[in-house]
Amino acid sequence: MPRTGQPAVRHVAAVERAVAVLDVLSDGSSELGTNEIARRTGINASTVSRLLATLAHARLVEHVPATGRYRLGPRLLQLGSLVLGRLDLRDVARPHLQDLVRATGMTATLSAPGEHDAVTVDFVQSNATVQSVARVGRPSIGHATAAGKVLLALGDAELPPGALKGYTRRTITDRSRLEAELARVARQGYAEAAGERELDLNAIAAPVYDADGGLAGIVGLQGPASRFGRDAMRASVDPLLAATRAISVGLGWKAPE
Repeated sequence: MPRTGQPAVRHVAAVERAVAVLDVLSDGSSELGTNEIARRTGINASTVSRLLATLAHARLVEHVPATGRYRLGPRLLQLGSLVLGRLDLRDVARPHLQDLVRATGMTATLSAPGEHDAVTVDFVQSNATVQSVARVGRPSIGHATAAGKVLLALGDAELPPGALKGYTRRTITDRSRLEAELARVARQGYAEAAGERELDLNAIAAPVYDADGGLAGIVGLQGPASRFGRDAMRASVDPLLAATRAISVGLGWKAPE
C-alpha cells in the first residue's frame, strides 16, 4: 500500500483496451471495421480482432455480416437500462444544488413533475441571514411559480379548467397572457417568477431531462426580492442552466447535436 494509505490501483491493460474499443464504437459511425478501430485506438489490428471476438461473444458488440464491420451490442443497452433504473434524481441532483447555493447565495430546490403542479422533493437552504424557506412536499403552482411554468411549458402537465387564481397582484391570471409567457419559457429554456406567488419571493427555474428526453425534474433558485432582484436573477441563469445540464447528463440524457 502506498504512503497515502490508499490501496494501489492496478489497471488491467486488456480491459483498458476493450474499453477503448467500445468508446470508439460509441463515437461517430454506427459501424466500424477492424482496421479503422485499430487506427482510432492506436491498438494493433490483430489485438483489436481478438478483443472484438471476445466482446462479441459477450454481446457487448455485434458483427454485421453484410458489411464485415462491428457495432455496439444489445447487452450494453440492457446494462445501461439497469444503471439508469437505479439512479435517484435526488442523489444525482444534490451536489449540483449545493454548488448552486455556494455560487448564488440563494436557496436551490428540486421539484418532480406532477399532474398539474411541480412538487418539491429536495432543497438546499441558503445560509444568508435573510432567506426564503423551502419545504419538501410543497407544490409549485403551475401558473404562479417559476418551476410551475417550466412544468407547463416543457412537460406534459396541463392547467386545470376554470379561472386562474391570483395569489398576488403580479400573478398571471389571463390565459392568453400565460400562454405567451409559456412560449417564451419554451424558447429560452428557463422560467422566471417575480412576486407572483408571494410578493417578496422571486425565483428562476429550468428543466432536468431523463435519458429519453422527457422532463425528469425542475431545479429552481429562489430568494427574497430584496436580495434576488432582476439583476441577481439574470446573473444566476447561466449557473442554473449549467447545473440542470449536468444533472440531465447524469441521468443519461444526451444533448442534441
